[in-house]
Amino acid sequence: MKTLLIEIGTEEIPAGYIQPALDAFSANIVKKLSDNRIACGTEKTYGTPRRLTVSLSDVANKQASVTSDVMGPPTKISFDETGQPTVAAQKFAEKVGVAVGRLTQQETPKGSYLCAKVTERGQATKTILKQILPQVILSLPFPKTMRWSDMSLSFARPVISLLVLLGKEVVTIQLDRLKSGRWTYGHSTMSPKKITLKDPLEYVDILRSAQVIVDFEERKQRVSEQIAEAAQAAGGSVLVDPELLDTVTNLVEYPVAVVGSFEKSFLELPKEILITSMREHQKYFAVVDSKGDLMPYFIAINNTCPKDLGLVQKGHERVLRARLEDARFFYRSDLKETMDAWQQKLHGVLFQAKLGSVYEKVERIGTLSNFLVQHLPTGSEISAHVSQAATYCKADLVSQVVGEFPKLQGIMGRVYATAAGMSDEAATAIEEHYRPLYSGGTLPETRTGAIVALADKIDSICGCFYIGLIPTGAADPYALRRQGIGALQIMLQHQLMIPLRNIIDASAAVFSEKLEASSPDTVESVLTFLKNRMAHLLAEDGFSKDVVAAVLNTSDDQIPHIWKKVAALEALKNRPDFEPLAIAFKRVVNIIRKADPTEGQTVAENLFEDASESALFTAYHQVKKAVEEALEQGQFESALLAVASLRKAVDAFFDGVLVMSENHQIRKNRLGLLRCIASLFGDLADFSKIST
Repeated sequence: MKTLLIEIGTEEIPAGYIQPALDAFSANIVKKLSDNRIACGTEKTYGTPRRLTVSLSDVANKQASVTSDVMGPPTKISFDETGQPTVAAQKFAEKVGVAVGRLTQQETPKGSYLCAKVTERGQATKTILKQILPQVILSLPFPKTMRWSDMSLSFARPVISLLVLLGKEVVTIQLDRLKSGRWTYGHSTMSPKKITLKDPLEYVDILRSAQVIVDFEERKQRVSEQIAEAAQAAGGSVLVDPELLDTVTNLVEYPVAVVGSFEKSFLELPKEILITSMREHQKYFAVVDSKGDLMPYFIAINNTCPKDLGLVQKGHERVLRARLEDARFFYRSDLKETMDAWQQKLHGVLFQAKLGSVYEKVERIGTLSNFLVQHLPTGSEISAHVSQAATYCKADLVSQVVGEFPKLQGIMGRVYATAAGMSDEAATAIEEHYRPLYSGGTLPETRTGAIVALADKIDSICGCFYIGLIPTGAADPYALRRQGIGALQIMLQHQLMIPLRNIIDASAAVFSEKLEASSPDTVESVLTFLKNRMAHLLAEDGFSKDVVAAVLNTSDDQIPHIWKKVAALEALKNRPDFEPLAIAFKRVVNIIRKADPTEGQTVAENLFEDASESALFTAYHQVKKAVEEALEQGQFESALLAVASLRKAVDAFFDGVLVMSENHQIRKNRLGLLRCIASLFGDLADFSKIST
């Protein structure tokens, strides 16, 4: 068993490329070795801007041998009358490399056939690696690749070295003119010399001595400690930013922190502008005081240990000052504009070619927001806030600050709305209506923000469905799946008791006036799309797939109710006596579905022939009242338990009578009785979907 070490040395790779490439590198190597019957132990990845490395422990020296039975020709044509092998048998033996005398006969359903036991000897791991490594390296995924010089290679950045060691031996592979060896390079400025590696186990320590911290977690820990110490020296603490920490860690090989300052006058800018300017353009960490307020300091991470930190500090300060001056100019210029002026400029901002401008989208958001407010019990309390937020929700898109920092859309909308004198509720909603920004992201906290966010997302989904931009397995350019999930989560969190179909109808009505499309088809497609998202969310919440299907097959109304119904049915399913109940109700549903829909619309007690019919009808009336009261109060578990109490009466009914009687009147009456029973649980669950 040996350690396999593979390092691809490159020019500086963008930080965001590194971890996905390492994950794929490691997974592909392990899979290729497994496919080739080469055992290996645990894998470990190392990465910096100038190298992508995978280390595998306990790699076998050669492939495992494998023995298999190879079937040959039928026995009857393999030997002649004297028992001598025919040409067919001889050719088969030659093909598999076995003497004719070692062939056996094997009985199969089709008769007797010749069979040979063939052993494939394992090749040396070194030999296999030469075959698989070039393919693995060249297939690493990158958002963009490049070619260089006159070479045919395509990679994220030019490859300058290849290190491949299996134990202490070099595995020779070639990529165009690049040939692998046992050397690597240290830090590009502090230790740029070629380093010869004798053993893979020396890799991390040798590079550390060459001023390269190749282990990501070790480098990240150093960055964390250094920025914490630097912030403390400035009298504050680092503003927590895990994403920036990961990015910065992948920008350097030897981190050295330096703290700098900027003029206090820049603190007049909203903190979001300052943080974003430092973060996005310069990858600097912000410093805050004990109250969480920004301080006029920042921390930069250098990729070298400079002789004069003061000089480096001044350089960082000079660059940031220019950035902040630009940001201040943009902000002050924006404050001279009005939200109404920006709103008019949205006429010139295209949302989608067939769906019109952002201005038109804002108008649709306003219409749908108004519809939603009117259907809320307390809608009148927030109606004015919703109208104001919906009108100006996209206005900041044409501001100069958002033009410079697109990630501040919505945030600057809140800032400018507050400056313009709008209510805090409306201003906050302008920021919140973009939420959630990503899967699992924060949802709108205010009711006003939730309404505008819901209107925005439903408008995007319905609009795209109207013009045929429906998500596929390979493409979802408008992130409709994420928006659909966000819409459902908003309705659930804020307990918005508005039927989903009604919301889609209201949105679709706006499009049907301008676009040529079948409104009913679009509404059903959108509804199905959102129900699929519901199934996904409910499964993530831990509910059984059959329970989810049973509820969704009958319910597309209020989202909060769907979650409660699924929870209630899941609880009922976990009861020990559930299976016979489900079987009985499945039988009710199946009989009704197969019957003529015109039969059994009424029940006449004078047509009952068996006591079980009267008993079931009496039980139905008793349970019906309990179910109606429970549903009115949203007590779905109580409603299901009430329905479940009918099981014995239903079983007795099926035991006592033949539903599909030859007497037409009797049959219709019994079907009518079953329809009554089905009506009790029809709005709760489709029991035919339950697994029993």
